[in-house]
Amino acid sequence: QVQLVESGGGLVQAGGSLRLSCAASGRTFRSYDMAWFRQAPGKEREFVAVISWGGGSTYYVDSVKGRFTISRDNAKNTVYLQMNSLKPEDTAVYYCAADSDRGRMRTLAEYYDYWGQGTQVTVSS
Repeated sequence: QVQLVESGGGLVQAGGSLRLSCAASGRTFRSYDMAWFRQAPGKEREFVAVISWGGGSTYYVDSVKGRFTISRDNAKNTVYLQMNSLKPEDTAVYYCAADSDRGRMRTLAEYYDYWGQGTQVTVSS
């Protein structure tokens, strides 16, 4: 069982940066691939980035490549999403998620076992 709590969202101007954090409870954090998803009003939840259980592999949706960086600190049970050069179209609620079938680096929300409550990111133009 894993509980996830996101933080770090807020309001930022276009071109600015934010760093999201997702703190996980439990001693098995290192057993999970971790991902970030986002959901804008009126849209379906969208995959953003995933990092493997050991942190050695990452994968991003094309729209954020070169701007966002996912990382993790297994000693702190935390996964991060550094977001730079933010655009108004990045506005959404951002969720972190954990996949117990580690190593698969999956991008579909249906495969993830645990979810946080979400944190709002708003980018003004």
